[in-house]
Amino acid sequence: MPTTIIKDASIVVTMDNARRELKKTDIRIADGVIVEIGTNLIGDQLVGDQLVGDTLVDATGCVVTPGLVNTHHHLFQTMTRAVPGGQDALLFGWLQTLYPIWSRMGPEHMFVSAQVGLAELALSGCSMSSDHLYLYPNGSKLDDTIEAAKSIGLRFHATRGSMSIGESDGGLPPDHLVENEAQILEDSIRVIDTFHDPNEGAMVRVGLAPCSPFSVSRDLMRNSALLARDKGVMLHTHLAENDEDIAYSLEKFGCRPGQYAQDLGWVGEDVWHAHCVKLDTTEIDLFSRTGTGVAHCPCSNCRLGSGIAPVRQMRDAGVKVGLGVDGSASNDAGHMLSEARQALLLQRVQNGADAMSARETLEIATLGGAKVLGRHDCGSIEIGKRADIAIWDLNNIAAAGNWDPVAALVLTGPHNVRVLFVEGRAIVQDGHLVGNDMGQMIERHNRLAHGLAE
Repeated sequence: MPTTIIKDASIVVTMDNARRELKKTDIRIADGVIVEIGTNLIGDQLVGDQLVGDTLVDATGCVVTPGLVNTHHHLFQTMTRAVPGGQDALLFGWLQTLYPIWSRMGPEHMFVSAQVGLAELALSGCSMSSDHLYLYPNGSKLDDTIEAAKSIGLRFHATRGSMSIGESDGGLPPDHLVENEAQILEDSIRVIDTFHDPNEGAMVRVGLAPCSPFSVSRDLMRNSALLARDKGVMLHTHLAENDEDIAYSLEKFGCRPGQYAQDLGWVGEDVWHAHCVKLDTTEIDLFSRTGTGVAHCPCSNCRLGSGIAPVRQMRDAGVKVGLGVDGSASNDAGHMLSEARQALLLQRVQNGADAMSARETLEIATLGGAKVLGRHDCGSIEIGKRADIAIWDLNNIAAAGNWDPVAALVLTGPHNVRVLFVEGRAIVQDGHLVGNDMGQMIERHNRLAHGLAE
């Protein structure tokens, strides 16, 4: 069968168990899988009496890594970047500014915003992304974002989010944006049965993701956990994001967020929580013991003034940690290498210049994210793993003068990936998205975004 060979990579960062970095190395891809790693791999094989041609990708002067993994996003927010009323607000005030705008969105907004957000991620080297869609105004469905992911070609973990407690019942969101809990669970079953693929190499998986302790009931949290485990899907929510979040939990539930999560069945290998900025040592130990994952969103945490997550302490305790860009209304970008650099800088600000290396940060952005999402078939460059591979050309102004090309990916750039393979298919080629007209996509996106502002 025809294969693709990545030829003569200057360095291949494998993220295998030994964390090997291989020089002058080739990688052969077939049927979406890495099938051979070595030097001087031969193309154009004779099969029977026919010469089967291979596709050769020249990686001379390039660093090759696993595709980056984004573990937390709200793609619909791509249409509400830099909204004036939310630019300088803390989390709760920021949400209250944006809820009325989001309530005017519909299916087309959801599809187009997800397309643009995923395209932005792909150009930054991201091959797999989670998304947390927790509101469904005007007929919107999770289906809209799943179709957008298919159009871009990213591996996609869509989570069926929800909000069920509105302002009149003591919650944060306006009443017209919340849903009936029975209908939430019914639609959760529908999207799992329709879209979730549990198999190795899956391009789409579905998880359940009630939005947060301040927007859903304890019953919905508990019932979602029961349903997820019955269906064999993962669980996701926001937890311990800032001081307001902690105060709300103590006032409403009489306990810290970690205890709240444990009481409702929201810890385990099949659970990952976003942010966790305010986890204390007891909660970090709980996550370590139970295998619970964390999506670390450093840029959003800075933007909203939430604080610096204790990632060094989490990692030292054995907690699974991945990176998340979070929604583009609180970042306001979706660039994975920028997120990695910010993660490194914050841990150094908090813990000292030797607290985190560029290579550890790159590990969090690749293998770490894959582990958080339960994807043991992704996240490293090894024979038998899925061919999600990023090729980075360091022959550019951003990386000029670097002495360490691997560290330079995090510390200097490049800002965009040269080639990105997902399941063995190039979805970014020469720094451009394949199969999509970016100009038309952006024009449509901006037209819809401007309509929301009117």
